[in-house]
Amino acid sequence: MAIKTVLRMGEPLLFAKAEAVEQFDTPELHELIKDMQDTMADMNGAGIAAPQIGVSLRVVIFGVGSNPRYPDAEQVPFTVLINPVLNPVGEEMDDGWEGCLSVPGMRGIVPRYTRLHYTGFDQYGQPIDRLVSGFHARVVQHECDHLDGILYPMRIQDLTNFGYTDVLFPDSDIADD
Repeated sequence: MAIKTVLRMGEPLLFAKAEAVEQFDTPELHELIKDMQDTMADMNGAGIAAPQIGVSLRVVIFGVGSNPRYPDAEQVPFTVLINPVLNPVGEEMDDGWEGCLSVPGMRGIVPRYTRLHYTGFDQYGQPIDRLVSGFHARVVQHECDHLDGILYPMRIQDLTNFGYTDVLFPDSDIADD
């Protein structure tokens, strides 16, 4: 397995809708997931989507323990989520800072639903069905946006809340993306 190059904003594949996974528990799928894990870990990411490493499939992984890019975030269990379906629970939204491995060195305030019900499958084809809130809900929405060709800057409502991490947070220990 390997650390892959993460595509950056501007690459056409990042703006395309990814294809559904049709076969589970295959060597190719396991290799893709391992490459995603290695790449996410190397970059201290909270999650990564297959299109970010050049593979147009509806696969995301995410999980947050102790992460220098998100020092105040609650923990999110490591999850492989394939062919996800997201449904907001209620209308309540929250504005929060987001960064992205495909938009390095920048952060922006993005509105996201605070509660979310999501379903999908793991790499073995086992169903996943979760009701989540807070940072977990934010991470899932961010990663799944990648599967529909949406990058977080496209969701920012006030561009005065978007900029380079070192300018926005000059005295912070938040690691550069």
